[in-house]
Amino acid sequence: MLQLRHRRDSTPATTRWQNKFDEKLEQWPHLSELVLCYTTDWVKDENKYGHYDSIGLVSFENQIYEGPDTDIETEMRLASARRTKTEDTTDDDIPSTSGRQFAEVTSVESVPKHFGASPLPAYEPAFDWENERLMTFGQRISEAPISHGLKISVKVQSLSFQAGLVEPFHGTICLYNRERREKLSEDFHFHVLPTEIQDVNASRGIFYLDAPSASVCLLIQLEKHATEEGGVSSSVYSRKEPGHLTERERQKLQVWSQIMPYRESFAWAVVSLFDNGIGVASGGSASPSSPLAPSVSGSISHEGVFEPSAKIALDGKLGYSSGNSVIVEISNLSKVKESYTEDSLQDPKQKAHKPVKGVLRLEIEKHQNSHTDMENISESGSVTNDSVDLGDRLADSAFRKLPHNGSEGPQSCNSKWNLYDGREISRNGSNAHENPDLSIDEFHTFDFRTTMRNEPFLQLFHCLYVYPLTVSLGRKRNLFIQVELREDDVDVGRQPLEAMYPRESGASLQKFVNTQVAVGARVACYHDEIKLSLPAVWTPSHHLLFTFFHIDLQTKQEAPKPVVVGYASLPLSTHAQLRSEICLPIMRELVPHYLQDAGKERLDYLEDGKNIFKLRLRLCSSLYPANERIRDFFLEYDRHTLRTSPPWGSELLEAINSLKNVDSTALLQFLHPILNMLLHLIGNGGETLQVAAFRAMVNIVTRVQQESVDDAERNHFLVNYVDYAFDDFGGRQPPVYPGLSTVWGSLARSKAKGYRVGPVYDDVLAMAWFFLELIVKSMALEKSRLFYHSLSTDEDIPPMQLKEGVFRCIMQLYDCLLTEVHERCKKGLSLAKRLNSSLAFFCYDLLSIIEPRQVFELVSLYLDKFSGVCQSVLHDCKLTFLQIICDHDLFVEMPGRDPSDRNYLSSVLIQELFLTWDHEDLSLRAKAARIIVVLLCKHEFDARYQKPEDKLYIAQLYLPLVGQILDEMPVFYNLNSVEKREVLIVILQIVRNLDDASLVKAWQQSIARTRLFFKLMEECLNLFEHRKPADSMLMGCSSRSPVGDGPASPKYSDRLSPTVNNYLSEASRQEVRPQGTPDNGYLWQRVNSQLSSPSQPYSLREALAQAQSSRIGASAQALRESLHPMLRQKLELWEENLSASVSHQVLEITEKFSTMAASHSISTDYGKLDCITAIFMSFFSRNQPLAFWKTLFPVFNIVFDLHGVTLMARENDRFLKQITFHLLRLAVFRNESIRKRAVVGLQILVKSSFYYIMQTARLRVMLIITLSELMSDVQVTQMKSDGTLEESGEARRLRKSLEEMADESKSSNLLRDCGLPEGALATIPERSAENKWSWSEVKYLSDSLLLALDASLEHALLGSVMSMDRYAAAESFYKLAMAFAPVPDLHIMWLLHLCDAHQEMQSWAEAAQCAVAVAGVVMQALEARNDGVWSKDHVTALRKICPMVSSEITSEASAAEVEGYGASKLTVDSAVKYLQLANKLFSQAELYHFCASILELVIPVNKSRRAYGQLAKCHTLLTNIYESILEQESSPIPFTDATYYRVGFYGERFGKLDKKEYVYREPRDVRLGDIMEKLSHIYESRMDGNETLHIIPDSRQVKADELQPGVCYLQITAVDPVMEDEDLGSRRERIFSLSTGSVRARVFDRFLFDTPFTKNGKTQGGLEDQWKRRTVLQTRGSFPALVNRLLVIKSESLEFSPVENAIGMIETRTAALRNELEEPRSSEGDQLPRLQSLQRILQGSVAVQVNSGVLSVCTAFLSGEPATRLRSQELQQLIAALLEFMAVCKRAIRVHFRLIGDEDQDFHTQLVNGFQSLTAELSHYIPAILSEL
Repeated sequence: MLQLRHRRDSTPATTRWQNKFDEKLEQWPHLSELVLCYTTDWVKDENKYGHYDSIGLVSFENQIYEGPDTDIETEMRLASARRTKTEDTTDDDIPSTSGRQFAEVTSVESVPKHFGASPLPAYEPAFDWENERLMTFGQRISEAPISHGLKISVKVQSLSFQAGLVEPFHGTICLYNRERREKLSEDFHFHVLPTEIQDVNASRGIFYLDAPSASVCLLIQLEKHATEEGGVSSSVYSRKEPGHLTERERQKLQVWSQIMPYRESFAWAVVSLFDNGIGVASGGSASPSSPLAPSVSGSISHEGVFEPSAKIALDGKLGYSSGNSVIVEISNLSKVKESYTEDSLQDPKQKAHKPVKGVLRLEIEKHQNSHTDMENISESGSVTNDSVDLGDRLADSAFRKLPHNGSEGPQSCNSKWNLYDGREISRNGSNAHENPDLSIDEFHTFDFRTTMRNEPFLQLFHCLYVYPLTVSLGRKRNLFIQVELREDDVDVGRQPLEAMYPRESGASLQKFVNTQVAVGARVACYHDEIKLSLPAVWTPSHHLLFTFFHIDLQTKQEAPKPVVVGYASLPLSTHAQLRSEICLPIMRELVPHYLQDAGKERLDYLEDGKNIFKLRLRLCSSLYPANERIRDFFLEYDRHTLRTSPPWGSELLEAINSLKNVDSTALLQFLHPILNMLLHLIGNGGETLQVAAFRAMVNIVTRVQQESVDDAERNHFLVNYVDYAFDDFGGRQPPVYPGLSTVWGSLARSKAKGYRVGPVYDDVLAMAWFFLELIVKSMALEKSRLFYHSLSTDEDIPPMQLKEGVFRCIMQLYDCLLTEVHERCKKGLSLAKRLNSSLAFFCYDLLSIIEPRQVFELVSLYLDKFSGVCQSVLHDCKLTFLQIICDHDLFVEMPGRDPSDRNYLSSVLIQELFLTWDHEDLSLRAKAARIIVVLLCKHEFDARYQKPEDKLYIAQLYLPLVGQILDEMPVFYNLNSVEKREVLIVILQIVRNLDDASLVKAWQQSIARTRLFFKLMEECLNLFEHRKPADSMLMGCSSRSPVGDGPASPKYSDRLSPTVNNYLSEASRQEVRPQGTPDNGYLWQRVNSQLSSPSQPYSLREALAQAQSSRIGASAQALRESLHPMLRQKLELWEENLSASVSHQVLEITEKFSTMAASHSISTDYGKLDCITAIFMSFFSRNQPLAFWKTLFPVFNIVFDLHGVTLMARENDRFLKQITFHLLRLAVFRNESIRKRAVVGLQILVKSSFYYIMQTARLRVMLIITLSELMSDVQVTQMKSDGTLEESGEARRLRKSLEEMADESKSSNLLRDCGLPEGALATIPERSAENKWSWSEVKYLSDSLLLALDASLEHALLGSVMSMDRYAAAESFYKLAMAFAPVPDLHIMWLLHLCDAHQEMQSWAEAAQCAVAVAGVVMQALEARNDGVWSKDHVTALRKICPMVSSEITSEASAAEVEGYGASKLTVDSAVKYLQLANKLFSQAELYHFCASILELVIPVNKSRRAYGQLAKCHTLLTNIYESILEQESSPIPFTDATYYRVGFYGERFGKLDKKEYVYREPRDVRLGDIMEKLSHIYESRMDGNETLHIIPDSRQVKADELQPGVCYLQITAVDPVMEDEDLGSRRERIFSLSTGSVRARVFDRFLFDTPFTKNGKTQGGLEDQWKRRTVLQTRGSFPALVNRLLVIKSESLEFSPVENAIGMIETRTAALRNELEEPRSSEGDQLPRLQSLQRILQGSVAVQVNSGVLSVCTAFLSGEPATRLRSQELQQLIAALLEFMAVCKRAIRVHFRLIGDEDQDFHTQLVNGFQSLTAELSHYIPAILSEL
């Protein structure tokens, strides 16, 4: 658990202090403390910040959501087929037409235990535990140990001169700040040997930098061997004219460089690492002219005379680079003249410069840099990911910027930088993974700012840098200085200490070091840096000794010998801390005790004792504090520890108290050792010291927190101390925590008792986190040390049991702190919330270390303090507390409080969360919901808990939550939809992983509770339904977009977890690359280049989203539009999967439930099984993915097999109706998979109907009802291009489905396709032996549905001509009424529609018939139920009026008792209402005899009710009706109620009417012309331009094939109704009035018309040629009917010869006269009408003018040639008819004479005259006539 971590050391090994002088540190406890503090390994508790291994992201399949008109599945299949054909492209290449990429849908059978994926991953698709943790208030963030910005390595590649490189060169490189004129690092030494000998030394210098800055540069100084007097001078390197060294010069140089050990300075250069474009703060992107990759950029920008020319180095061997290195060629080397000082570096214009003709090549490379690190470069600077092609990335950042180089400001810089492309690394990067930090040839330079930063020292360094500056002498010398460190001045000849660092890396410490030679200078200037290691403790006699030498530079036989010029000394203790220049005099010679003042007088000084030697020192030490107070504290600490001070330690107290006044930098630098020492005192000092040390510690810690730049709540330095540095004295002393908690506890108790404790108490609270973490770390260290030896490494350390006293102390402390939280929270202080989080983390940490049950005591103490529903602030604290504790890695494995309990924490959590959901503060509810979802996600994705048994354990852990919700449902219902979703996801997740036994238990408690459980499931389906914005109305889509409680982030999705919204707004802000292949990434960049220009803070798209969300309640739709397409696709994918997995999950639960219900092992309402029915209705009514439909139907089948009897029972009518509706709805879908399944679903219902109800009548009624409902939703027609309507695809598919349903041949394949066993329909329930399935009944069922479909379709197709063609409209209403006849309500509804249509057309009789039909339906239903006043006879009477009132309808009316439909609405009152309506309409049609029969049906009702008033009314009406009938009959003009016309249709354009004949019933005033006009108007409007409508003028028989094609014909003929008893064979002419006879029902179903013709083809001819055809038509049904026209189903014709015609004509007249004479008259009063009619007939028979009638017959048949043609029988018949006619005329004239008055005498005379002349005429042909008359 606790791991040793090596320090990340930024102190170079070269500088790290080793106790070289073997001092005994034991006598200085503070020193050993310091050394230990800096050198021991860090101990890090790996579990402190939680450790979480996730199983990685779940990948999602695309779900297919089909609408009625889509078939994405097939499109995909075709696409994939096409893909395999064309070539093997990858899956993602081919988008489907819907713009999506889908994975193939897996088949249902392969799904194992679960039906679908878990809903949780789809709900939280962007789950990131780290992020979730960061949301917690007061969350601790793991701090990495402090490390600084950049690490830059520099390697000298080569040095070349125009003149040639012959002698060795040495040099130093350091970091230098030009503006502050300050050296930033120690020197890195290098040397370059002549090319003949050997290449450059391969060492590299490593430099550390805080941040890129324009003023930071590399200062390079070159030195060569001191030039020989009279030899080759160094000016050869800077000659103007090009020229190489001569051979002689080369030899001289080579020889000289070997004998001359001392060097002189030669040249220098300054290289800017960063150009001005980079601000100090930006470690970020490269500025336009910086040639380095983002952070190491450097243009060599000297505004100088010299042009730094550069060549691109192509031959650089890149074995080691990480792709970040650049080759820099430095050609601006300035030759050193006489002397140059720092000032000359500043001003390039001074003449001190003389350019050297040479080039130094450096390879500069950037290493680890913290936050700006490129993704693929690890800290060590090696490439960690070969697979990613770095080249492109770097090219992006660097090459693109190259053109700008040098374009800024006045710089005329043409330096080129060569960036090695990342590809090269992989090519020769066999050692690309080697860790450069381990390579031997690196020199880590010491960073001088370490000693100046405000941060704790983490390393041990203790050295002194000496910088000799100038020596001013009276005459020119060749002077150099030797430096050494001496312990004392007693013995002049004694050897110095080995303390000097050598120039060459890797060599051991030396006794002395020499500086450069200042050649021939009066004022010698030096640029050396001399570094020496210091002893741990200095005495006043430790000092530096400088010896000044002169050297002769002429060639002699042997090497030149230096000559001592003088000495200077510098005591360390007085000067070491000085930073300013020091000036010393130079002594001529050394004498013993030269340091003492006493000895100084004897010394002889050069230059009269003036201080002519200037130097500077720089002390770098983490052992020796510069601050006096800290030194005092250390000193007193030593005395206390070694017990050398008085025992009460008052000086130590003072020293401790004075730490308050130490300045912050010093305090910070020695923070770790000071804290360690104070803790030491707290751990084992006396009480006074303990308190003082504790107070001092609080003070220091508070200052560190307040004064550091870092404004985090947990200060970086303190966190580092606790997490890494603090190791509780390595176990050398007893642990600190008991002492610390005692001191703090007593302080807290004093406060609680009301003593004054001063401001320190508030500070302690503010810093409580620090002390609590210290206590915990101390315990952890103790625990690991206790068990360190006894356990093997892989065993878990058992928890530690705290000692009773210590635990009590901690408990009291905890209690006091809790009280503070409680008190301060009420005042609303943020301190309280922070303290609360600290306490939570305290418990969290303790759980890993000590016995959990001890921690539970603390937790329960907390919960007692914050019990129940508290104020919002307190409650918020409580939630945060639980959130932190429950995030513990071992949360799931936690025990209960006593051994029998389950997990204590989880039970507390569930309790509190549930309480919170009832809290009035909405934000708290949301927080509580979030906590539980995050926890479950954490478990779900936890790599440790992937086994089913683990998942089961976790589910059982949280199961009580479900129980609580079920107990208090109102709490759930009060949540808003977002929180409901959170809670439901949790419930689904829990139930998903439960085993069946637990589920049974959950469902066993009570019926109501089980019902509530399924209410929750319905809520799931409702809240997670996937609604596509463009869903058709059919899908029940609502466009409500809830403008909910607006969260902080815009809402992209209502259904997914709230974090997804943050994820998406972040993603769209950064325009992130979604994880995926790099190709994806580049694609993404290409897409965005025009969208995100660097000048904008973030993308346009994000701005758009913000603009939209700023509109109040901007719809989620608009926001989604603003997303990048890839993100939007992701979002949709998640939503689809969420919805699909929720549906699958609920289905799985329902299936388990139905199986358990079958064995009656749970408690539910077995009468209705309302849980199952409600869920199924919910399934069907929502938009579901294809995969779900595929899974659903096998389950549907199982459920009906198990529970069919209950589900098909009357109680479940509502359920059945819904299911049938949705099955029919799915049967309309274009997608075959869904449509087939719908057909199978219908078959499953039919099967259940056969087995459980034994017949399908009820199911048929149900299906017809739902079909009618569906028709109002489905579009059954669609527009054709020419504007007319045609049947739509939906209707065609529905028809196909209904046909398939009854298709026996396809059945088994259908079942197989849908995943059902082939015998699924034949399954025989246990009770019955035989298979009840009957295909013929199914066929009948299917046909009746198709009938209804066709009727609806026809009605819809008429839509446009409805108002024009009233006949067709009425007919379509009629068809609908008949198709829906099995359902009384629908039957009645359509009949009433029809009735209205007739009334609009003023077809009163038809309207009345409709009303009668309605009344008939009601009466039959009542009679069948025996609750009416009518009997069968009454119904029969009604049927006489309206034959359509058939019996077949009634049997099903009783079956149709379906929810919302059925016979219950059919009451006696409603029947009476419709009978009265019929009565009113019949009287409007003047068909009074019908009215009478109808009133006779109303009377029994009134009698049975004793409604005498109504009876009186009825009888009054009857009286009126009979009088009207009398009136009609006595009218001289016979009454006709209507006229009838036969209409024939011929022509394809008529569609179904073609070649059909109809009889139309029209109002009595409609003449032939009127109806012609009307019909031609109706049908002409339907013709298009090239078709014409003709009317056939006569009524002859039409031969269809002789008609012109393409022309439409109408034939319209007036026809007469035929009476029931009429003899159609009689040849008489028909006179309607003769047949009226008594009152008869005017019900006609036969009609006739006569057509004259001649055999020779002419229509008309003489009487002798004129034949007559009589046609009789039989209609389907009788008039008055429910419609205005009836189809002619039979037509017969008779022919009469001319003579028969003639006889018939005469007989007709005879009969009319006789009729008139014989008709009895009731009284004498009404003679008048009789006289008139007699006169009319006589005038037409015997008047002289009209004798043509009878006479023309005689002339035609009895004279000449025709008479010979007649057969004798015909002749006799003709003569007999004529004689009879004359006899009747004679009688009539007599009667006429009796009746007339005076005024009619003339008329009578005329009649007599006429008769006589007619007789005379006839006697010519029939002589017998005279004797007869």
